[in-house]
Amino acid sequence: MRRAAFIGNLASCALAAACASRASAGAYTVTRSDADWRKLLGPDRYEILRQGGTEPPFSSPLIGEKRAGLYRCAGCDLALFSSKNKYDSGDGWPSFWDVLPGAIAKQSDYQLAEERTEVHCRRCGGHLGHLFDDGPAPTYLRYCIDGLALRFVAGAT
Repeated sequence: MRRAAFIGNLASCALAAACASRASAGAYTVTRSDADWRKLLGPDRYEILRQGGTEPPFSSPLIGEKRAGLYRCAGCDLALFSSKNKYDSGDGWPSFWDVLPGAIAKQSDYQLAEERTEVHCRRCGGHLGHLFDDGPAPTYLRYCIDGLALRFVAGAT
């Protein structure tokens, strides 16, 4: 087998494994048809929450949000993050060093050359962003989250 064909086959296998992993990620308590998700979310949120897209860096007004409150899933309204755990990572997306208990599901993402950890809403499976191990104490985690995947509720705790 020629090298180019081998690399192409290897990439196809990795993509198939990633797609199978996403498809079998589990049953969620909030489910909708694809058409219903599109109608509910609109094109930009649909692309992020249901297709795994991302918004342009520094485009979310939630980056500068400083009020106390909760960040909820824009797809199903599950509380995900507290403003107490938000910080300015400078990376262009809302960042948190911790998540509310039982709010997320994680899975491996192989879309780039290296493995990353995708973060999904536990209740609807919506793609929220990624998890990195370069955050501040005490967890040293950085939940890098698309602002369009979130809905902020001021004053809620």
